Formats: sequence, structure tokens, C-alpha cells
Amino acid sequence: MQPNLIFIVADDLGYADLGCYGGRPAGFGPVSPHIDALAAGGLRFTEGYSNSPVCSPTRFALMTMRYQYRLRGGMEEPINSRSKGSPTLGLPPAMPTLPSLLREAGYATALIGKWHLGYPPAFGPQRSGYDDFYGIMAGGVDYFSHCSGKGDHDLYENESERHDVGYLTDLLSRRAVDHVKARAAAARDGKPFFLSLHYTAPHWPWETRDDAHLAAEVAGNLFHLDGGDVETYRRMVHHMDEGIGWLVAALREEGLLENTLIVFTSDNGGERFSDNWPLVGGKMDLTEGGIRVPWIAHWPAAIPAGTTSAQHCMSMDWSATLLELGGGMPHPNYPIDGVSLAAVLRNPGQTFERPLYWRMHHRHQRALRRGDWKYLQVDGNEYLFNVRQDARERANLAHKHPELLETLRADWLAWEATVPAIPEDAAVSLGYSVKDMPQR
Repeated sequence: MQPNLIFIVADDLGYADLGCYGGRPAGFGPVSPHIDALAAGGLRFTEGYSNSPVCSPTRFALMTMRYQYRLRGGMEEPINSRSKGSPTLGLPPAMPTLPSLLREAGYATALIGKWHLGYPPAFGPQRSGYDDFYGIMAGGVDYFSHCSGKGDHDLYENESERHDVGYLTDLLSRRAVDHVKARAAAARDGKPFFLSLHYTAPHWPWETRDDAHLAAEVAGNLFHLDGGDVETYRRMVHHMDEGIGWLVAALREEGLLENTLIVFTSDNGGERFSDNWPLVGGKMDLTEGGIRVPWIAHWPAAIPAGTTSAQHCMSMDWSATLLELGGGMPHPNYPIDGVSLAAVLRNPGQTFERPLYWRMHHRHQRALRRGDWKYLQVDGNEYLFNVRQDARERANLAHKHPELLETLRADWLAWEATVPAIPEDAAVSLGYSVKDMPQR
């Protein structure tokens, strides 16, 4: 029987924000007990990555199972609110996607949460394979007013505005629970579902469930540069974790947990208040803190509990994995770059070589992870790290191993020749600079 598939994506979550990745308890107690329980009951990856250190490029890869650089919109860092109305900065409806291919394989498909892949009428979730959508089109909104940085209201059901009252993380969690309950009977009868649950938490603005009074204050600048703290941030993660607990409880209540694959990750590394220890850097950086992220897979019917894997992987590999496990097939005209991890899920002790490539317009960054080694370039400076031994990327071995540096550089350049060049007008949207806070 085809498994039900749930792909949970947090927004700007740091590598060590979760208890199961070494995160410390908050003042109120454990930050992520329900996500930690998924890891304890399934498989936790220690060296998994996102396709990009910023949100919308990763989402292009998640959806298409291809390097995001193959599409013009995927080269924005990230798509910002100025793209509203653009006919080019989004995910083209003609492009085969994970939900469209799973739908062909018999799945009911839904996205609850963040889209961030272009605006209607040119783009939208239902134009790219989702039967149902509830969430936001933009890259970020206020948790209470549900307005984007431009001040536009941005909460939708399908393509109609919804003016629901409440804290956005809870609205998404409760809608996910309702969706599972609505699909449960069909799922038990052999009609599986694919649910993308893409939270905006713990992305700015820094608002917990109790901070509705801040909505008016941050309306003019959702980056919330003068607010937030570590405890608020951890509470935001905790609210998301609570919602995931509600979802798991609903699956168990409906008798669906055993044959449901739940995958949890983040779209990129952490931002201002996150914990990326022991990694350096964060969002917008190709150092490990910007791209190494939590990856958890829970599927009692197939995945051994309490296991870990050092398999190298990135976002599009997980989409390729869900496609294979769902019985879907890639479109022959759009060969995928993702590599399925299905065999690793069933036997976590095995690994295979998986070279991973990145580039960023921001600071002219490039990176390649192959085996224990990483080639990195930032602002024209080249580095070579053995990241298995030095995950913090502090010991530059470029001068000690010049032949290896040359080999990996040539490898990266050969890969880059296979994807389109980044156009000069591709946006880099930082939101803040060293004038707002010291550089990491």
C-alpha cells in the first residue's frame, strides 16, 4: 500500500534549535519534544543540507526535484514582494512538480502554509499540482494581521482571501489536523494523501502566541530589527512543535501513523536568534550554518526507530525520495537532479557518495561537498575544509592540499557549466546589514 506522505518544512530553523540536534532547553522547558519524539521513533540525518541558504530557491528545488538554478525565479535570493505581478519570477505551471507527479500516481495533494514561488495569476500552488491550498503566497507575513511586508493581506484558501483570526502557526497546524481527518477514510480505503505543511515559524517577525499587540508596531517593517530575543524565538519553535504534536495525535487517532512517512526539515539555516552550533554562519551563507539543516524521517512501517545516518543529501533528494515511495515517475522531458534516499530509509546503516553543489549571487559564493571535503569560495577567497573533522570550518587546508583544491574547483566549474548563469539583475534581498547588527 502506498504510504501517506507529509513533508514538514520549518522556516529559518537553525541546525541546533531542536533538542534532538543538541539544542538546550528554554526557560519554559524542552523546546521541541514532539519533533524529538519523531526523531527517536525514526531516522535522524546528521549531515543533510538544504538546496540553498535562503528560502524561495530551496522551495523551487523541493517542488521540481531539480537544481533551482534551472529556473529564472530560482536565482532570486529570495523572491521578494516586489515580484508580485511578475510573469517570470515564479514556478511555471508547465513544470512537472512533486505534487503534480504524485497526483498522477493517485495521491490527493495539499499545501498548508508558505508557498513563496510567485503570485497569481501567473503562478500558484493549484497551478503546480496541489488540489488544495491554505496559507500565504509571500515570503513572510505578520503572525496576527497576516499582512506581508508591503502591507498586503496575504492569507488564502486556494486563490480566495481568508480573513481568519488567530496566530498563523496555530491556524496552519489546526488546518493540517482537519485535513488529515477529512482525508482519513479515503486513506484507509487506499487513496493516499500528500500533505506539504510549510510553516512560517520561526521566521521573523518575533511574535509568540501571546504577542498580538506587536502586530501594529511591526507592520511597517516585518524584519522586526529592534525586537525579539532567544526566549521568544524558542517559544515560536515550540508553538510549531505543539502543532506537529497535534498532527501526529490525529494520525494515530485515525489509524494512519503506521503507514505515514513524515519528513521534517528547514528551508535553510538559522537566522538572528537561532542556534547553529557547532556550525558557523547562517541564512544567506554557504558556510555550514547556512545550509546544514535538520532532516528527520518517521515511518513506523519501514524505518527502524532510533537510528541516525551520515548520508549526504539535500532538499531535492527528499522530494525524489517521496516521488519514488509514492509510485510516481519523473517526467522524461525534465530529468531530475535529486537522488532518492529510499534505500537509506529502510537500511540507515548504508551510505553512498552524493556530491552536492551550491552557488550564490550574494558575495559570489560557491560550494561543493564531496565525501569528507568541502570546497568553498566567498568574496573571491577560496577555502578547503575537511568538514567531517572540522564542521566549524576554521582550519583552511587549501595550502596543505593544493591538488585536492584544484580537483574540487574543477569539479565545481564543470557542474556550473551544466546550469544557466545567474543574471546580473537577480535580486539579493538581505533586509538588514552590519548597520543593524554586527556581522556573524
